[in-house]
Amino acid sequence: MGTPDFAVPCLERLVDMGQEVTGVFTQPDKPKGRHGTLTPPPVKEFASGRGIPVFQPVKMRDGTALEMLKSASPDLVIVVAYGKILPKEILEYPQYGCINIHASLLPLLRGAAPIQWSILNGFTETGVTSMQMDEGLDTGDMLMSAKIPIGENMNAQQLHDALSALGADVMEQTVNALTEGKLCPVKQDNDRFTYAPMLSKELSPIDWNAGALEVHNKIRGLYSWPCATAKLGGKVFKIHESRLSDKKGGLPGEIMDKDGRLIVSCGDGRCIEILNLQAENKKAMNTADYLRGNPVAEDRFE
Repeated sequence: MGTPDFAVPCLERLVDMGQEVTGVFTQPDKPKGRHGTLTPPPVKEFASGRGIPVFQPVKMRDGTALEMLKSASPDLVIVVAYGKILPKEILEYPQYGCINIHASLLPLLRGAAPIQWSILNGFTETGVTSMQMDEGLDTGDMLMSAKIPIGENMNAQQLHDALSALGADVMEQTVNALTEGKLCPVKQDNDRFTYAPMLSKELSPIDWNAGALEVHNKIRGLYSWPCATAKLGGKVFKIHESRLSDKKGGLPGEIMDKDGRLIVSCGDGRCIEILNLQAENKKAMNTADYLRGNPVAEDRFE
């Protein structure tokens, strides 16, 4: 059970392991683009290309999904970024239950957007945890995990790709341990849990009163959606890439250098350099290229 790109490596790994994948559950096709063309999710595309039966229930609690699951008759369900909450009757139907591959080191960052929040929160490492699912939100017993570092300039898309690959490794180790009878479930420490809520565009505006590292983390963490934004000359710019600068001083939002580069002061007196930005209704551009055609008259971001 999975939907986006993140889930595809786990499905592919199951196939490569020689496991019999009796079916794939994924979200319904959704309209995309200017013409609203119905588009299948990445997991469906992969499954269809391998001749794996695909199920796309709209609801999970009206009995339809359970009947679909019974027709696939799985011993085990692997859940990776499916995007739907599974009711008790589905969780308990397979002999070995449902195992979730979650993109954080549980109990940290339960919820919908653990990848982005690990960067927004300034973590220097994160990972993937496999978990025996229960009725709570990412509260089940932990099975296996693996860690990776988060580089100072790594953005959420890059971390997504790294964790997606790592998730397939953790899943393979978990399935192998299950078949060998070597799984050792560990209960989560509920006193340590944190939550990673869904992202929204309300998070996008940069607060230049925040410290430079916090601003840099926002730009990295919100790439490539919903993107950090900043106002300059009354226009909203998407800020796609930045790095911490050695330059210091200035008021929050003050542009300290706009000669071929864009260095902006933050609330702690430290600065960030904006490396890639996107003007309204324009394509994203390298800052140096943008400044060649669009000299900045303003002295400060709003």
